[in-house]
Amino acid sequence: MLNQKLQQRLLQKLSPQQVLVMRLLQEPILSLDQRIKQEIEENPALEEASAEEEEIETIDDDTTLESIDGEEDEFVETELAASADDEFTFEDYVDEDEIPEYRLNANNKSPDDVTREIPIVSGISFQDFLLSQMGLHRFTDKQYIIAATIIGNLDESGYLCREIPALADDLAFNQAIEATHDEVLEVLKVIQSFDPPGIAARSLQECLLIQIEHKQDRTYATDLADVILRFYFDEFSKKHYDKILQKGNISEEELREAIAEIQKLNPKPGNTISEVTRDSQYVVPDFMITTNDGILELSLNTRYTRELSLNRDYIGMLHEYGGGKRKQSEKDALTFIKQKLDSARGFIDAIKQRQETLYTTMKAIMDYQQEYFLTGDDTKLRPMILKDIATIVSLDISTISRVANSKYVQTPFGTLMLKSFFSESMLNTEGEEISTREIKKILSDTIEAEPKIKPLTDDELVSLLKEKGYNIARRTIAKYRKQLNIPVARLRKEL
Repeated sequence: MLNQKLQQRLLQKLSPQQVLVMRLLQEPILSLDQRIKQEIEENPALEEASAEEEEIETIDDDTTLESIDGEEDEFVETELAASADDEFTFEDYVDEDEIPEYRLNANNKSPDDVTREIPIVSGISFQDFLLSQMGLHRFTDKQYIIAATIIGNLDESGYLCREIPALADDLAFNQAIEATHDEVLEVLKVIQSFDPPGIAARSLQECLLIQIEHKQDRTYATDLADVILRFYFDEFSKKHYDKILQKGNISEEELREAIAEIQKLNPKPGNTISEVTRDSQYVVPDFMITTNDGILELSLNTRYTRELSLNRDYIGMLHEYGGGKRKQSEKDALTFIKQKLDSARGFIDAIKQRQETLYTTMKAIMDYQQEYFLTGDDTKLRPMILKDIATIVSLDISTISRVANSKYVQTPFGTLMLKSFFSESMLNTEGEEISTREIKKILSDTIEAEPKIKPLTDDELVSLLKEKGYNIARRTIAKYRKQLNIPVARLRKEL
């Protein structure tokens, strides 16, 4: 049986302008430039400001279209503001007292000035690099397809993760080529001779053995390394050096030299090529912090942010259609122009609001962590969560989260992710509130100074940190160690 009832609900909805500001706020600087470029392409009423262009009039922030004239046809938009006589005039949309920003800047550019360009990185994947080497070998048509299939199945580290029978099935179903196990294996061995050494291996052991076999200058240490990888790989991977010494009947010095040779090898040869592209990518900071006579100074990076203005041709068309009686087609054109100009002005305002929010938030973070930014000492980093900054700047926590996400700040001590300054707090044995990042720094320094022949266990680390005033549980030590990518004590052992 259907029932009717009244129900009250309190809902909070964001306006389209607020949604736009939130979306722009979470964009890092290079992504923002692409977003601005897209908006310019989609909205003809928006353009990049130029110092050479003539003065253009700008639309007043608060004006929107409700109706064109007193006739029955109405053209309503999101925010309505009707004039007294219901008649549109050009003056309603123009603020003659507003001076365009570019008019306040001197046009004193010279050919020697640095041109603003977005850094673009080009590179090739290691698969493409391998495919380019196939032309150096005399493959038959069938072998060429097999080789391309093998290369296409390598993961980003350069390993072949699929079994040879599975590759043979792929060739049969996708390429209509029947290839035996030996035929696929023969081609695989050729690819394993490609550069970089160790590529297309099916396991870490095979990868390291391929690299050892490719070494030109053979020594006793490299021969011993070959034996260890071939016959004692399990003991080596678990760092059971005592078993290797006993089974191999070798001295500690000989084992140390062999291990040194193995450590020169690359366990992820595919990254040799892909890392070149990744390392070449620029990290562009959104903020820059400098010190001047012991005083911190903050600035926004606007190098890759386009200066925007309204298209003067559209404002001219707005003036042309702005007065007198109009035909229906002219009213439609005027509505379109008005919509585009309102959208352009809204986008410009959203960019300005984004810049203001970024600066206000970063300034609060800089002041909160003043001692750290002056010294660069991680132990001076105060515990800080999103709520702390949100309270200072009187903004929502979600807004602070958007500011911190994917943003970088350039400091005298390097370019760092903004979110790295946020950390939870703990109490030391004296009852003082300390940052978890400070604890991680102490933990990392303690492990760095440990005797490598007998690394400290997690229980021993708990005791040492407790002596330094940090009462931390063993499971917390293990968690922080994993976050710092530090292996367990057994795997940190060195001879």
